[in-house]
Amino acid sequence: MKSNRSRKYIIGFAVAFLLPLSFYLIAIFKGKDKLSLPKHYRLIALDTVVINQQVYQDSIFYQVPDIVLTNQLGKEVHLNQDLKNKVLVIQFLFTNCNSVCPAITKNMGVLQKAFKKNDTLVQLISITVDPARDSVAALRAYAERFHVNHDRWWLLTGDKQAIYTYAKEYLELEIGNGDGGVEDLVHSDKLVVLDEQRVIRGYYKASDPFDLKRCADDVVLIGMEKKRKHRLKIK
Repeated sequence: MKSNRSRKYIIGFAVAFLLPLSFYLIAIFKGKDKLSLPKHYRLIALDTVVINQQVYQDSIFYQVPDIVLTNQLGKEVHLNQDLKNKVLVIQFLFTNCNSVCPAITKNMGVLQKAFKKNDTLVQLISITVDPARDSVAALRAYAERFHVNHDRWWLLTGDKQAIYTYAKEYLELEIGNGDGGVEDLVHSDKLVVLDEQRVIRGYYKASDPFDLKRCADDVVLIGMEKKRKHRLKIK
């Protein structure tokens, strides 16, 4: 058990200190056109178009709607409108959680360190599933506990039903219903990555250092990918 903990500790720091180099190493050794990019989730339609007498199909993917919440500094923010051109890494927590939340938050801290020199690419987002107790002051104290950079990592509270709709319907995570029941605060241990178009690009187990590394790598790849339609030529 001790060796496993040590292994996770080493891997975590490897993510933090080696990731910034991957921006350059991936481009140099593979080239942007040869990258294996993260998949797109929730295909909703195929649109047929004709270009230069060739028939193509454009893949249209679900775009996660905006949500208005309040961050740990007391500022009202819009995730889509205020964070244009940024990749989002989203987690859910509550500050009184004594099980998975502290560990997941520490791993979000690893991502914060990893992108310290490239912090304009990604925004870290932690949303409480217990907004009744997680006030702005509570989130601010929690943020200080985990050495959060307030500009690059938002801890958010707001309307409870809006939060649960966002998590369950828009991001398709398995959490409680938000109705005050016994399992109301049972929440996902997943990180969700949204690209600049707010298309879901990946789900990652936040407690798994290997998945954390994969999440970090995918954020890098999304930042490097060409902005183009997902077009398939029809013979």
